[in-house]
Amino acid sequence: MCKSSSKSISVFVAIACLLFSATLSAQRGNTTMTSPSPVDGITFRFIEANGLNMRIAEAGNSGPLVLLAHGWPESWYSWRHQLTGLAAAGYRVVAPDMRGYGETDKPADVDDYNIVHLADDMVGVLDALGEETAIMVGHDWGSIVAWNSVLMHPNRFTALIAMSVPYGGRAAQSPLQSWKAVFGDNFYYILYHNEAGGVAEAEYDSDPRGLISRLYLSPLSPREAASITDPKRAAGGWIGRLGAPKGLPDWLTQQDLDYVVGQFELAGFRGGVNYYRNFHRNWEITEHLDGVKVQVPTLFIAGSLDVVIAGATQEALTDSMSRVVDDLRGVVLIPEIGHWVQQESPQETNAAMLEFLESL
Repeated sequence: MCKSSSKSISVFVAIACLLFSATLSAQRGNTTMTSPSPVDGITFRFIEANGLNMRIAEAGNSGPLVLLAHGWPESWYSWRHQLTGLAAAGYRVVAPDMRGYGETDKPADVDDYNIVHLADDMVGVLDALGEETAIMVGHDWGSIVAWNSVLMHPNRFTALIAMSVPYGGRAAQSPLQSWKAVFGDNFYYILYHNEAGGVAEAEYDSDPRGLISRLYLSPLSPREAASITDPKRAAGGWIGRLGAPKGLPDWLTQQDLDYVVGQFELAGFRGGVNYYRNFHRNWEITEHLDGVKVQVPTLFIAGSLDVVIAGATQEALTDSMSRVVDDLRGVVLIPEIGHWVQQESPQETNAAMLEFLESL
């Protein structure tokens, strides 16, 4: 703590004391001090949620709360179009930097990123905002968090919108074991993320722009030839297997790319990769969810060309999820759109979300 014991204290020392106190308050989550929001109509502040100092992006001052959980490698910024669009439609919208990302705390232990902690983070956001319930929305890893949040805390969420990652119930076998059996010695990014020694984040931290620019593309975006074509893991890491983009997709500006890259230059990749390191642990600690169904009204949205759904049709996805979701109100597949659905096709995504929300 800074104290002034003399009237002759330097004005520079006084300013330094004020800055120190403000920074300390920000770290404790008691101020709105953070980097400025790059999007008009969206503001930042820190909250304390589930023991974390968490940065949240907010839009809209009233209406039902919509909580948006991003995936990997993403940030609150993936929801920029939904924050403003849903707020304009009368909703209170919040998108945190998830645990390990952006300006939110980044716990050191791998186990700190298991699914119980992640679901508890979502409830922690509600508690910090003084809200009893919210509509839960997730994309990619955030979709996994969203599915599990409504399963583990059914009284805190009134509806669910999941994007890109469907839910078919708890697997009979650990997914990590299944992937090892399928891929063996061949490269698969999730197995790469689970290797010891932090090799994945070391590669990504050495070239954030190289990774992000190769991932943030549409399925038909033109690319250079990959520098690694050998499917064996021993041939190298991931970036070299992804052809460099020949240009930006029409849904991503240079300013967008620079912002996302900057967030990972700030935070690093270890936090996000730790989510993947908990696939087996998550399977172990969710035995109590075996046979439990999602009971809240649910909507699923994906791009028809999203690699995660592997070409599944609307009918197949509806059939699969209906077995574990009591009130599945729709499966929306947006034609010719890939994995980054809410960024690639924001108008169609927002329209599907609002139609669902207005039906509740």
